[in-house]
Amino acid sequence: MCTDDVAPFSAAEAERVRRLWQALDLPGLVDVHTHFMPRNVLDKVWAFFDSVGPQLGRDWPITYRADEQVRVDGLDAFGVRAFTSMIYAHKPEMAAWLNAWAVDFAAQQPRCLHTSTFYPEPGAADYTRAAIEAGTRVFKVHVQVGDFSPADPLLTDVWGLIEEADLPVVIHCGSGPAPGRYTGPGPVVDVLRQFPKLRLIIAHMGTTEYADFLEIAEQHENVGLDTTMSFTDFAEQGAPYPRNLLPRVKDLAEKVYWGSDYPNIPYPYGHAIESLIRLDLGDDWLRRVLYRNGADLFSLSS
Repeated sequence: MCTDDVAPFSAAEAERVRRLWQALDLPGLVDVHTHFMPRNVLDKVWAFFDSVGPQLGRDWPITYRADEQVRVDGLDAFGVRAFTSMIYAHKPEMAAWLNAWAVDFAAQQPRCLHTSTFYPEPGAADYTRAAIEAGTRVFKVHVQVGDFSPADPLLTDVWGLIEEADLPVVIHCGSGPAPGRYTGPGPVVDVLRQFPKLRLIIAHMGTTEYADFLEIAEQHENVGLDTTMSFTDFAEQGAPYPRNLLPRVKDLAEKVYWGSDYPNIPYPYGHAIESLIRLDLGDDWLRRVLYRNGADLFSLSS
């Protein structure tokens, strides 16, 4: 475990990550799934991962446990051109406060894609509208942690506002690493039935309902997947991605996005990129996933 004022990565590690994307003639990486949040909230998240080992039968060390600016500098060292601040609410009267924090964080960090969240509660539409008006670029919700259904009637107006604004939502809705009352494809299908133009990015490739969420992405024009933690040695031990699905993942090249879960990952940042490379889906697929899809989605200059 590192102390907050010591970088949890070396110059040699950063150079190894840079060589991975430089070999593809990319200008850098776009990471759609990184976590920056108020420190008191992040400390609780880290405490959860510190204690989750016995449940999983293996440890989950936080590789990049460090002070906020050190973590931002780490992404810069790795060559990340744009990243998110994935915040998520797990109880009422939390989302609006998180959104206010995210406005300030994005203002201080120009490479951060201003991120917001929401929760099924009275007033959710009001603060969602305010977040959109404040210039948010992406939303994040965590169905398992929040313990709510995406199809909750209290979110109907929220989804309508986001669909109208044509903004993406990174949604952790699969049943990994542990199932929740509302995880799985069913509630997501219900939402898409009512809001078919929603831009959803299914986090973690839909772990563990891989085939179901892959099919949803195939059937809905604006639904994609992010690679977060998927295909890594750590993920493959508990929930291996079915290799028979990989040809379809390759065909979906324009709708798969690079996500890392930085800093809350139990392995080096570069390992997740190497895990994508060893899928052998081709350099063009890698270029799209690691940079171009995210750059196109957020209209980033090359």
